[in-house]
Amino acid sequence: MFVFDDRFTRHFPADANTGRLPRVVQQALYARVEPEPVSNPKLLLWSEETAALLGLPADAALSDAVRDVLAGNAVVPGSRPYATVYGGHQFGHWAGQLGDGRAINLGEIGTYTLQLKGAGRTPFSRHADGRAVLRSSIREFLCSEAMHHLGIPSTRALSLIGTDSTVERDMFYDGHPEPEPCALVCRVSPSFLRFGHFELLAQRDERVLLKSLVDFTLAAHFPQIDAEAPDAVARMFDQICRNTAELVARWMAVGFVHGVMNTDNMSVLSETIDYGPYGWLEKYDLQWTPNTTDAQGRRYSYGNQPAIAQWNLSRLGNVLYPLIGDVTPLQDSLTAFNQEFHAGWNRLLADKLGLSAEVLQANPLCYQQLVHVLSALEMDFNLFFDALTRIAVRDADCSEPESVQALLGCSYAETPDAAPLHAWLQLYRNLLAESALADRGSSMRAVNPVFILRNHLVQDVIDAAHAGNLQPLQDIFMRLKTPYADAVDDARWVRKCPPESMHRAGCSMLSCSS
Repeated sequence: MFVFDDRFTRHFPADANTGRLPRVVQQALYARVEPEPVSNPKLLLWSEETAALLGLPADAALSDAVRDVLAGNAVVPGSRPYATVYGGHQFGHWAGQLGDGRAINLGEIGTYTLQLKGAGRTPFSRHADGRAVLRSSIREFLCSEAMHHLGIPSTRALSLIGTDSTVERDMFYDGHPEPEPCALVCRVSPSFLRFGHFELLAQRDERVLLKSLVDFTLAAHFPQIDAEAPDAVARMFDQICRNTAELVARWMAVGFVHGVMNTDNMSVLSETIDYGPYGWLEKYDLQWTPNTTDAQGRRYSYGNQPAIAQWNLSRLGNVLYPLIGDVTPLQDSLTAFNQEFHAGWNRLLADKLGLSAEVLQANPLCYQQLVHVLSALEMDFNLFFDALTRIAVRDADCSEPESVQALLGCSYAETPDAAPLHAWLQLYRNLLAESALADRGSSMRAVNPVFILRNHLVQDVIDAAHAGNLQPLQDIFMRLKTPYADAVDDARWVRKCPPESMHRAGCSMLSCSS
């Protein structure tokens, strides 16, 4: 069923030592380590779309042998599991050696790498157990697939495996650990290389291995660049900058907050990776973060994400500088990031509003007043644009009283002041007439989702799963596959965050504990 290759490990040296004991790994990019078995594994979710990417047969999900491999209870011939070593800047500070502490790579199938998250201890587990719990694994699986269906680059999820094994977790680091069920997610991507892989080699001055990793990355993932050209590394960095700018613009356009944008959580393929304390804007707030660890500094808040991405890219640029020998192209690429992000964000914003990009750019007051409306009226970000899209279909100039009431219904304020909304709508009507776009409603719907994987919805699903009811998990997985379309049960899925969930654990209060 599974036919694995080992392209990555053939290309690089392995750690000479074996076993799971925590250790410093130098002059190597990985350590050989097999998953630790779990008790009574059960397949809870299966992505047929991801399975198709791997060429797996339609009945693969029914196979006990497949389940055992994805649970880490069996290793098939051809698979030589390993965990990679990397470093990273965490919350702006160099953290030293990190690595795959609870993720074990099984190998490649075609152009994709399969990785089990929660597969047990590795040399990089730092005295932890290498496991992931059910709640975090549900969140990882669902968001990986939700982002894909939203059209946002992301690692994919093949399977979610539940188990009877348990571990203790102190969810809020308050000295009250509790036993929780273990689970595993099989993540799929062309590459799990992170900025931190390059950073650690540079920090240790392992230049030969750094050059080898760059050459491998160019050949495997940037084939459009001539690897023999003198500017090959600079061009690769430039592409990473531009791709990352587009990624973050897409995050911002749907109100996604990654929550922990450390450099070890940044993919060189510019995919969204590592779904930990993520969230989606409910009440519009540029400084909102779902990560309790970041509650004071708000480094990784919604509005800070573009600047943080550029800062992270500058760390990668520092690493690549010795291979380029000229700071100018690096600086140019960081500038290009800024330009590409703003161009992408402005284009997406224009589409979300149903305006031409030229009209929106010529009228910056529209966006300025819109931000004031969203903030002052405590608007639900995605519901506001969903309502605006629906209005575009039936009320071309947004003048009907019902249209205003529909927008006010997206507010979390007890008594929203309609005056800022009326003022913005007057300006907006004029710009709509100036743009005169055909089929405006359809173009708006293409970028304004109906369904968003809100944390309070996921937490309801997690609570049900813990109680033994897996049907809500199946239901939300089906719903997230068509986020830009209405569904018959949307009263269940498309709604504001209830007041009781605004400060509820798992909804707006998340930690990296998993």
